[in-house]
Formats: sequence, C-alpha cells, structure tokens
Amino acid sequence: MSAKILVVDDTPMNVKMLADVLTFKGYQVVTAGGGKEGLAKVESEQPDIVLLDVMMPDLDGYSVCRAIRANPATAILPVVMVTALDPTQERVKGLEAGADDFLSKPINQAELLARVRSLLRIKEFHDQVQAQARELADWNRRLEQRVADGVREIEQMGRLKRFLSPQIADLIVSGTLSGSADDPLKSHRREITVVFLDLRGFTAFTETADPEEVMGVLHEYHNEMGRLIMAHNGTIEHFAGDGIMIFFNDPVVIEHPAREAVNMAIQMQADFAGLTRAWKKRGYDLHMGIGIAQGYATLGTIGFEDRHDYGAIGSVCNLASRLCGDAKAGQILVSQKVFGLVEELVTAEPAGELSLKGFHKPVPAFNVTGLKQERKEKG
Repeated sequence: MSAKILVVDDTPMNVKMLADVLTFKGYQVVTAGGGKEGLAKVESEQPDIVLLDVMMPDLDGYSVCRAIRANPATAILPVVMVTALDPTQERVKGLEAGADDFLSKPINQAELLARVRSLLRIKEFHDQVQAQARELADWNRRLEQRVADGVREIEQMGRLKRFLSPQIADLIVSGTLSGSADDPLKSHRREITVVFLDLRGFTAFTETADPEEVMGVLHEYHNEMGRLIMAHNGTIEHFAGDGIMIFFNDPVVIEHPAREAVNMAIQMQADFAGLTRAWKKRGYDLHMGIGIAQGYATLGTIGFEDRHDYGAIGSVCNLASRLCGDAKAGQILVSQKVFGLVEELVTAEPAGELSLKGFHKPVPAFNVTGLKQERKEKG
C-alpha cells in the first residue's frame, strides 16, 4: 500500500497543486483547510507524513507541529513546514516547534518529492525498529511467563513428590490428566503387579520404644525402601506405619512389571540386611517380609475434593497383602502367576499351599531367594 500524505494549507490552490503532484506519483493524499482540521485529520487518517503550511488563520503551522509532537502517538510523525517567509527565521522557529524539514514557496516539485521520499524512508526504518521492539517485548513477556511457569512447575513438582509417586506427580504437573480421555486418575482396570512389605517385630518394638525412636526407625526404613521403589519405577499406593504397598504397570506402563517387582524385592531384602545390623546394635530386633501378586485391579483416585490418594482395589491387592503377612523374616513370597513370569530369572523354593484369610481355597506360593547366577553376571 502506498504512503499516505496529509496536506494542510488554507489556500485551496496550494492544496490542489500539492495533491496533484503527489497523487500522480502514486501517493495517497488527504487534505485539510486549516490547522484545527489538520490536527483532526492527523488523528483520524493516521498519515505517514504531513506537509504543513506555516501561515493559517485559525491555528498556525508552528502550533499544529507542537501539538503533533506533544501527542505520544504522533511524536515521531514526519512534518515538513511549507513557508513563503524568510527561510532562515522560519527554519529556527520550525526546529523549535519540532519540524523535520522545510520547503520554500513556490514549491519545487523535484525538491518536494525528494524530501518526501527521504522522510518516508526514515519513517519506514523507524516503524521497523518499533515493530521489532514490540516483537522483542512480546518475546520477553512470553519468556518471562515460561520461566515463571517453569519455576511454579518445579515448585509444584517438589511439593507433589512429597505425597505422590513421581509418575503421578509428573502427570498432574504436565497437565496430561486434564480433560484427557485416557486420564489415568479416572477409574480404570489394568493388570498390575502388587508388592506388600512390612516389618517383623515392629509391634513389640513400638511397645517398648519411645515414639521418637519409632519415628527414627520408620524414617530410615522408608528412605531406604523409597529409594529402591523410585529406582524400579514403582508407584507407591500408601504407607501404613511399617507397611508399604507398591504396584507396577500403572499409571506408567512397564514391559515386564513382575520382573521389575521381584528384582526390587530382592534388592530390598539385601539392603535391609544393612539396616538390621545397624538396628541390632541399638537393641532393635526387626526384620522384613514381602508378598507379591499379579492380576487385574481397578485403579484411580480415592478421597474427597481437598485430598486425593491414588489407589488400587481388587483381589490381587488382598493376595499380595496376605502373602506378605504369611512371609517369615527375610522371605519374599510370590503367587504362582508371578513365579511363572520370573521362573527363568530367579532361584526359588515352593512354600506350599497357604491358607490365607479371605481366600476359600489354599493358595500356592513360592519363596524367592535370589537371582540366578547368569542373571547376576549379566546385571
């Protein structure tokens, strides 16, 4: 689109002459017959340059130029003063009023067009700089917003991970859960591997130990087991005193959840031996039993508006819990299904058919004692 030029002059013949020359050269021309009308046209037409006569009856060119410069929206609008008076005196007054250039009457067309082109180039460069400044400011705002969002996300993640497993915290913070058809917090069914563990001798220990000692033991125990749970991509369902429930394959799908669960349990018993030795020096006789089962469960959020937990419900949870309850100190009791999935990887011995509370028929179980030698060498 061609540049728009405003011609302000109270002499119609001068207006027509300037308009004809500029229109012939392809410029858009708007006109005003006086200073006040000129100021109104500056606001309504938003020209790219103003050719402004000095001597006008209602408002002279100097006053119009000062008004243009006083308005932040037009402070850099190119203004050319057109005068038939003494050029030297008028130039000083015009510069003081804020004019960019001057033309003497009678107008030389070549000079007129040259000055117009020169000022339009300057304005174009200024407009580009202004556009780039606005774009840069917009980028800065967006960058600041992203940084602020990132800081909030990190802070939110840190708070959530104190109460939720990292997998759930990641999904919440990333927004994956919001309005998704596959929202894992909504009730759904999936096959999972469930691990229960708790301490042997804990009840007797709490009867004689001070509360501070009990909390200290739980802190050491949870720290050690929690580190292994995170390392093996387990989801913590809940802590209940010395009891911990973990499941695998939800909300993050794992290719071999039973293998991951059993590997974790073996490492847990190995690392727990170090805790046992340290506690014995303090007079604490504590050991750990673990139960593992695999099957389908219903998973999702449990709770109320201000507090939710992520839980699993199903007979597989009960089976893992009962196996844990039946496990002796240092044992890892697994269901027949779990054993079938890890048999090639572990050493184990039959634990017989167990009569477990809540199950009408005896449940076959196996005691996993470690990884097979070739598996250890590969690891």
